Amino acid sequence: MQRRRLGRTGEEVSVLGFGGFHLLEITAREASFLLNRFLDAGGNYIETAAAYGNGESELKVGLAIANRREEVFLATKCIARDRAGARAQIDQSLKNLRTDWIDLLFMHAVATEEQLEQILVEGAVAAAEEARAQGKVRFLGISMHGDPSVLIEAINRYPFEAVMATFNYFDRFNFPDLEGRLLPLALARDLGIVLMKPLADGFLWRSAPQAFRYALSLPVSVVVTGINTREMLEADLSYVENFQPMTEEEKEELYRNAPELGDYVCRQCGACLPCPEGVPIPEIFRLEGLYDRQMRDGRPRDPAEYALRERLRFWYGGQEKARRLYHELPVSAAACTGCGQCLPLCPYHLPIIEKLHIADYKLSGDKKFLA
Repeated sequence: MQRRRLGRTGEEVSVLGFGGFHLLEITAREASFLLNRFLDAGGNYIETAAAYGNGESELKVGLAIANRREEVFLATKCIARDRAGARAQIDQSLKNLRTDWIDLLFMHAVATEEQLEQILVEGAVAAAEEARAQGKVRFLGISMHGDPSVLIEAINRYPFEAVMATFNYFDRFNFPDLEGRLLPLALARDLGIVLMKPLADGFLWRSAPQAFRYALSLPVSVVVTGINTREMLEADLSYVENFQPMTEEEKEELYRNAPELGDYVCRQCGACLPCPEGVPIPEIFRLEGLYDRQMRDGRPRDPAEYALRERLRFWYGGQEKARRLYHELPVSAAACTGCGQCLPLCPYHLPIIEKLHIADYKLSGDKKFLA
């Protein structure tokens, strides 16, 4: 399997990483089979977290790789924010994983500026630095889901060696700062870049081949995905084995034609501007993406698709921030007069006027009925 450099750590990791969350759904015996098949296929990056099943995933990983530890670049995550809690959690993770050292320890899901302050000011990071001095941890990283603003601040404040974030062709347009700001910053700092959620939490399951190809084409160190069946593992291995990087033309074609983007998700191209009323159309749709990933689009769907969207649209908890930022805009979507000047300008044929009404309904907090 192809390997890529994990930033300034200098380590070489398999381009496909095995994520441990979905090991919670299967037996320890089946987890062991999958993990060893992954190693036999040339993979070496295995990742889990203390919070996955209160240590259950770590226990399954530790059992599976006990006799192959030297073949594995092992990552886990610490959800504790305070120093004492993190110290205890790191030691418990080592026990669960049946190892003397963790190759990469992430500060797990640091979602707010308050949480970042907690881990940096005599908090979890201090405990991780102690563990590194004791030989228990080799490298430190930080992870966050969705909006990368806290990750960007974290990288600017502390010399983490790796960053883990959500990258896929769907959330590229819900959180444009992921590829627009975070990725260039991480590359400039020579960080290991760990891509998670190439299928957007499973939303892109019908388009897995192109979703993996897109993810693998990004300048990241490793693409981590949850695996819980033999068929899924073999499919993921085939995507890596047959990988050919996407050209820019192929990416543009994907942005135009991906069914999950369709004629509703804003591609943030700005072709609709300027609006004669000063409505910042792309920014409003960016905030809609932060709010619910532009998943509630006012269109009826079959029950399974509806349930999936309802499960995933608030997955990253951006509603409060999106509404706050929307209320700070000098001009809201309510200023749209429906003149239609923007409609022929959109290369993706979005129903911009209707979408502005939907976005205003979501972001304003007004409970008025949408006609």
